[in-house]
Amino acid sequence: MSFKTKMIPLAGAIAFAFAGTAAAQEQVIKIGHVGPISGAIAHLGKDNENGAKMAIEELNAKGTMIGGKKVKFELLAEDDGADPKQGTTVAQKLVDAKVNGVIGHLNSGTTIPASKIYNDAGIPQISPSATNPKYTQQGFKGAFRVVANDGQLGGTLGRYAVQINKAKKIAVIDDKTAYGEGVAAEFVKGAKSKGADILVQEHTTDKSTDFSAILTAIKAKNPDVIFFGGMDAVAGPMLRQMKALGINAKFMGGDGICTTDLAKLAGDAIGEGQVVCAEAGGVLEAQKKASDDFKAAYKKKFGIEVQIYAPYVYDAVMTMVQAMQEAKSAEPAKYLPFLAKIHHKGVTGDIAFDDKGDIKDGTLTLYTYKGGKRELISVVK
Repeated sequence: MSFKTKMIPLAGAIAFAFAGTAAAQEQVIKIGHVGPISGAIAHLGKDNENGAKMAIEELNAKGTMIGGKKVKFELLAEDDGADPKQGTTVAQKLVDAKVNGVIGHLNSGTTIPASKIYNDAGIPQISPSATNPKYTQQGFKGAFRVVANDGQLGGTLGRYAVQINKAKKIAVIDDKTAYGEGVAAEFVKGAKSKGADILVQEHTTDKSTDFSAILTAIKAKNPDVIFFGGMDAVAGPMLRQMKALGINAKFMGGDGICTTDLAKLAGDAIGEGQVVCAEAGGVLEAQKKASDDFKAAYKKKFGIEVQIYAPYVYDAVMTMVQAMQEAKSAEPAKYLPFLAKIHHKGVTGDIAFDDKGDIKDGTLTLYTYKGGKRELISVVK
């Protein structure tokens, strides 16, 4: 056997050994994401999950380094079905999987109970869409959100109803969830502060489809505005039944109804400028190009438009990873202090948190619907 022949397998063995060592050195960082991938608002949960996928794929494609070492990110996506009990179950599942951080949940009703589980395990959590103030009022050091809360969102809508829509008589309906009740309560405060009369406050559920009794009672009071605290899956049928009953009041709601799908769910009952809603976030002119570029990339990848919160999920992932890079560690206890003091320039704007974990200087985007499409009214702080 010649010397040359002996060297070929030896060289191959050395190369294999180096490859094995490199693979062993590449740290895997697990990022959990939770949203409702099943049920009536699965389209919103999938939108959020897609935002997380885009961030993870981008981070891996560019060979992200933490502490001088290349790392690989793994997305552990879970479905909470917008159900609080299911939310705590999957939260514990992510804790048991030893995730390095969690992005989610989508709903306040699942985010709040799950947050205690993450807090007890010392795992940082960033919600891209939960708006109930209680989430960040629990004193959990690892709980953050990248959107405005219901105090800002509901209050702004309440004042808008009176100042801009000139509403004097208002009826309020909520879906009895943490989100629905929270945003409705803040809307009432905002509207009352400007002198509106709240005629009635009714309740339904997030799974209801028949609102005829509630709407018939409301019609008799002849309101200028009906505010609904809940999600688009309920708002769509509610608008259809309002039209069938001949109710011509303006229809207002928070970010839960403020989706591209609302027009499909409501059909011709969406009206022309009849619906006014607010997204608990917003892109100012300085960030418009980054936001537009993200939406174009999203459509190219998934073949559909952004529903509402995918960009905020993307930013939440990138914010968490920047904190890891600044800390030179993906260990929750080490990067958490850096996350609390982060300044991240995202596609939705500049992200920094106050001492409770709420986003500083949160913006809101007001929308209406015309020609069956969502149309921007304004971005406000």
